[in-house]
Amino acid sequence: MAAGGHGNGVESVVMAESGKTFYIETFGCQMNAHDSEKVIGTLEHEGYRRVETEEAAGLILYNTCCIRDKAEQKVFHRLNEYKKMQGEGKQFGVLGCVAQQEGNRIFEKAPYVSLVSGSASYRNLPEMLVRLEAGEKRITGLDDRQTEETFDTEFTARSNPHRGYITIIEGCDKFCSYCVVPYTRGKERSRSSASVLAEAARMAAQGFTDVQLLGQNVNSYRDPLGHMTFAEVLRAIADLPGIRRVRFTTSHPRDFTRDIVEAISDVPAICDHVHLPVQSGSTAVLKAMQREYSREWYLERIAWIKAARREISMTTDIIVGFPGETEADFDQTLSLLDVVGYDAVFAFGYSPRPNTPAIGMAETVPEDVKAARLQRLLEAQRERQRTAYERHVGQVLEVMVEGYNRQRGQITGRSSQNKTVNFTTTQPILPALGSYGHVRVTQAYPNSLVGEAVHVPHVVGLAASGLVMA
Repeated sequence: MAAGGHGNGVESVVMAESGKTFYIETFGCQMNAHDSEKVIGTLEHEGYRRVETEEAAGLILYNTCCIRDKAEQKVFHRLNEYKKMQGEGKQFGVLGCVAQQEGNRIFEKAPYVSLVSGSASYRNLPEMLVRLEAGEKRITGLDDRQTEETFDTEFTARSNPHRGYITIIEGCDKFCSYCVVPYTRGKERSRSSASVLAEAARMAAQGFTDVQLLGQNVNSYRDPLGHMTFAEVLRAIADLPGIRRVRFTTSHPRDFTRDIVEAISDVPAICDHVHLPVQSGSTAVLKAMQREYSREWYLERIAWIKAARREISMTTDIIVGFPGETEADFDQTLSLLDVVGYDAVFAFGYSPRPNTPAIGMAETVPEDVKAARLQRLLEAQRERQRTAYERHVGQVLEVMVEGYNRQRGQITGRSSQNKTVNFTTTQPILPALGSYGHVRVTQAYPNSLVGEAVHVPHVVGLAASGLVMA
C-alpha cells in the first residue's frame, strides 16, 4: 500500500492471492502508533495482507511500549495468551520498546516467538521477513545506540485520510533518570529536511491537510545537512499548498527556542498549541530527574509563549512522587498550575522503570502519599481547566470535523489549539469528515467545548456556506 493508504488494484490482487496475512496490536504513544503505520505499509508492500483478528493471521505482531509500569509483564502475559495458537502454524513477533529492552530473553520466556525487533531496526524489516518466510526461528533486530539510521519509507499505511504523522527525529539523548527511552529507541538521529518536506508534499498531494511532526524530543531536531532549523521546517511545511494545520509533539524545554514561538506567531497554519512537559515545578526534583533545566529556565520559555502575538495554548506532563519529592517540592509543582495556566495536564505517579538510575534512589515516596498528591493535582487542574476553557465562550473557532455523535445530534471536531469541540449545525447535510468550518462556542466544560456552526463568508479557503469541505 502506498503512503496515505492509496494502493492500486494490481497490488491488492497480489496481496490477496499471496496468502500471507498479518495482525498487529499496538500499545503506547503516537510514536508507536505511527511506527505501526509504517510497519503495516512495509508489510503490505512485501505482499502481506492485514487482517482484523489473530485467528485469521499467519503472522501476529505485538508493537510494545515500556513507558508505563510493569509494561514488560503485560507483554509476557499477552504473549502467554497467544501460546494456545502456536500449534496452528502461526508465527509471532514482538516489536518496539519492550523488544529492545528484553531482547533475547523474549525467546527464552516465549520460545514460540520468532521475531524480536526494536524500533531502530524497522528499516531492516523486509530482510527479516524473508528470513522469517525461510523458516528461521529466532530473528533479532536489536540496534545499539551507535546507529545513525532512521526508518524512512514511502509505504506508510496511514489510518486517517486527513491527518497524518511524520517522524522527523528518532531516539533520545536526554537520559532523564526515570526514563528508558534512550536505551530502547537509541540515540537522537534526525532525518534530512529535504526528506521531511518531500514526505509532507506527498501527503498534501494525497489530500492530507493536518500534519503532525513527531519525535521523542521533536524540537531537538537537527538537520544532518545543516540546511534548516526545526522552526524553519515548521514554516516550510505550513507553506505547502493544501496544508491547513501543522502540529508538533513532544517538545523538550532544554531545546525549546524562541524562533519556534515566532513561527507560531507569524504563520496561522502552525497550530497555536505547545505541549511542553515540565515533570516537576521544583528545581531540586528536576535536578534529581536529570532534566537539565531549572524551574526558572522553564518559566522563561513560558514567558516567551505568553508574550506571543497570538494566544498559544499550553499543556504539559507531570510526574508526582518522584524519589525525594517533599511536600514543599510538590507545592512548587502545584503552583505552576496558576503561574502557567495550562489547558491540560497529563499527570502520573512515579513508577520505577528497569535499568534507570532512579531505581537506586533513596527516600522513595510512600504509595499512599504519592496517590494523595496525584489526586490533589488532578482536582486542582480540573477546576482551573474549567475556568480556562470558559474563556472561549462567545469566540468563533475554526474546527476540523472528526466525527458524529448521532445520539446527541452533535458533530465532533478539533480546534487548532487541539481542543475537542462538539457542535450542531442547521444545514440539512452533515459536513464531511476532514472538512473545516467555524463554530461559535456557547458552553465550556473542563475537557471540551460546545457550540453552533456559523457561516463566515469571505474567509480564504472556506466556502461561504460554512461547514463544507474546503
